[in-house]
Parts: sequence; C-alpha cells; structure tokens
Amino acid sequence: MKTLLAVDGSDNSYEAVHIMKYIARAEQLTLLHALEVPRPAYPEMAMIPEAAEELYKTLEQSMKEDGERLLNRVESLLPLHAGPTTKQLKIGSPAGVILSMAEEQKADLIVMGARGLGPVKERLLGSVSHRILTLAPCATLIVNGPVKAMKQILLPLEGPSDAEAAIRFLQLKPFHEAVELTLMTVLPWTEPPWPSGAAEAAAAAATEMLDKQTEFIKAVAERICAIGYKAHGVALLGTPPTMILQQATTLRSDLILMGTRGRKGITRFVLGSTSHAVLHKTPCPVLAFH
Repeated sequence: MKTLLAVDGSDNSYEAVHIMKYIARAEQLTLLHALEVPRPAYPEMAMIPEAAEELYKTLEQSMKEDGERLLNRVESLLPLHAGPTTKQLKIGSPAGVILSMAEEQKADLIVMGARGLGPVKERLLGSVSHRILTLAPCATLIVNGPVKAMKQILLPLEGPSDAEAAIRFLQLKPFHEAVELTLMTVLPWTEPPWPSGAAEAAAAAATEMLDKQTEFIKAVAERICAIGYKAHGVALLGTPPTMILQQATTLRSDLILMGTRGRKGITRFVLGSTSHAVLHKTPCPVLAFH
C-alpha cells in the first residue's frame, strides 16, 4: 500500500503522524509539506518590483527551512514499521499539492490532520480537508484529534456498491493490528401523519424492509470475516447522520470508515446539508474509501 502523509505543523497534523502507528507498513511512504508563500501586500512595494521580489524570495527561503525542519521532525516520530520513506516539500495551495502528489505517486491512502480555517475555524474540518475528501483519487484518512487506539471501527453502508468498495479497501490490509468492524445500515424513517388504519400497514412494511437490510448487512459481515477480519452487522431505523453519530459514540468507535462515490456514503455528507452533522461532529477520525 502506498501512503501519502500530508503535514502542516498543526496539532491535528501531529495526531495524523501519531495515527501511523495503527496503519500497516507502507510499500512507499511519502511525507509531504505544502508551502503557500504569500506575496507581499504592501502598496509601496508596487512601485519597487525588485524589492517586492526580494522580499518574496526571503520569505520563501525562510518557509522552506521551516518546512524542512518539520519534515525531519515528522520523520523522527514515525513508528518503526512505517516503511521506506521519502520527503517532499512543494510550493502551492495545500489541497492542489496534495491531490497532485497523490496522483503522481498513485497513492492508496492519504493521511492528514483536519484543520478548520477562516470562517469555519471552529469546525473540525477545514476547506482543505473537504476538498481532499471530495476530489482525492484514493482513500483519505482525516484525523480530527487525539487517537488513543485503533480497535473499534464503525462501517456505515448504504448498499451493495458501498459494500463492494469497502471489501476492496479492506483487502489492502490497511491496519497494522487486528481490528473489529461494526457494519451498519440505516433505513431512513420518519413518523408521517398516517390516516386511520394505515399505521399498522406502514409498521409492517418497515419491519419487512428492516429484515431485508439485516440480511444484507449480515451477508456483508460474513464476507469481511472471510478475508480475515472480526465483523458483525446491525440494521437500524432512523436518520442516517444521527444514527451514525449515535453508534460511533455508543460504541466508542476509534474510526468511522465510509464510502465516497456517487451520491452515496461520505460524498453526500460532504456536499449536502448533513455535512455539519456528520463530518464536523464526528467523535473520531474518518477514513473515506473509494
């Protein structure tokens, strides 16, 4: 598995380094730091372009030196099993640099810390995290705080395509130690104002659909067990984002593992109205797979 670890020196970035102890040995591990060097914004400099360029070069060199020290520090903190490592210092917008490097390296996994910026500073995920989650060519692990273990993993599934993608990713054996997976599927359910006599029929229909979802999730759990994992499944009625958060909290999940393609899985949550409910309130890191 080829892994790209993107770092920026923030607290969550160091937590992303820490989480590498729970990630399997990489065939190739790339440490990446993106430098977004600001141009001088002094009006008087517009009349002296040579001075402005000299100031820019001085700032760029200083930031490069800081970046090199950061990469060396990160390399020293990696677990012994991390795998062969290379360091990359690139100039450009963080999201663009990370996406380009992931394409170039043909990465299987991007690991990075969440860092809210600007008007979303109080949230757990910033604009860079959102862009990587939605556009990355591979799985992406977003670390939003201290990670103490990687044993209990919550895997919400919407349907067969999510299940197949999850199995493909798990076949990469991405975790360093054994993990236990709780699979869940949520049948959206509300309590409409049923006409007299229809409530019983509606309840019966919901029970039948829930039974079908239970069979589906159990079958997927059996397939995951067959490739070497401990897994079990549960089907629930409710609002998907709410149920995912409740399950993650109740189970004290160490990670939420979710699909990303189409209008399913995390893509809908990133782009839709429930993004704040799930991604910005997740009690643990999120790993989005394709």
